[in-house]
Amino acid sequence: MATCDVCGEYENLPYQCKRCGQTFCAEHRLPENHDCPGLAEWDDPGGVFDSGFDESVEGGSAGDGGRSGGASAGVGGRVKRRIDRATGSGGLVSFFRNNATYALIAAMWATFLAQWVALFVGGDSLHYTLFVLQSNELANVWTWVTSVFSHSPRFLYHIIGNTIVILFFGPLVERAVGRKQFVGFFIISGMLAGLGHVLFALALGGSAAVLGASGAGFAILGVLTVWRPNMEVLLFFVIPMKIKYLTWGIALISAILVVQSVLAGGTASAGGIAHLAHLIGFAIGLAFGKRNEGLARSTGGAGGVSMGGARGPRGPGGPGGPGGRF
Repeated sequence: MATCDVCGEYENLPYQCKRCGQTFCAEHRLPENHDCPGLAEWDDPGGVFDSGFDESVEGGSAGDGGRSGGASAGVGGRVKRRIDRATGSGGLVSFFRNNATYALIAAMWATFLAQWVALFVGGDSLHYTLFVLQSNELANVWTWVTSVFSHSPRFLYHIIGNTIVILFFGPLVERAVGRKQFVGFFIISGMLAGLGHVLFALALGGSAAVLGASGAGFAILGVLTVWRPNMEVLLFFVIPMKIKYLTWGIALISAILVVQSVLAGGTASAGGIAHLAHLIGFAIGLAFGKRNEGLARSTGGAGGVSMGGARGPRGPGGPGGPGGRF
């Protein structure tokens, strides 16, 4: 989600020109529609601008104007389609490579399917070994990363909630920082959120097991809380509110639940939710947003987005076991 660099229109699915790097709406996505400077350097690969007009239309009189006009329109359509193919996404692989948010969501769902395979083949034991970050199995270093993409296989709304948050808010941050930095930010913030939670549980003499992308999702929300605090979101797709009230409100609730859990002898979880992981992710996002505040202008105007439910950023529980999930 961003604004068109030509008309300023708020675009949910913006296009990024590979030649000039700017962002455009559907109307201005083609190079000739936004006066792309790359057109001056075009070397006509594959005869993109060779319309074939000279071969199909012989010089005619004024009476041929109708036929010539029709031929010109047809040729113009063919040229436009050729340019569109030449400057398009380049297929599914290129689409995901140039849109990291969607690639991360696809990785989450691929991991979700792999979790079911692991459960079918080896049961909970194999599933925990491969996908769940556990305080008593920190040597399984691969789970530091796989747990970020994993979700409770028994609660579909866990992955759906996180998908909604990342789908709506991820592109705003990605467009500003670039896809490579965004992927790194997503994985590292999610990983640190999970590790912070299980290490805190160990420090209290307990144990925890976590999985889910909510830590990374909260980090994204933290960035936007700094960059665009007054951006309007629709809670439950109905209730309008500024994002700063939503994020700080959920953070406050999480903090209260963490304190209650610790005072009751728990490990900062409540209702099977790793609330401390949410707070860590949110803090990382706030710090990242503050450090890169100059990039805020790249996230576009003050348009609003929809978000499906207050529990979306947190995610419900995981597949059981001690500690919490996020």
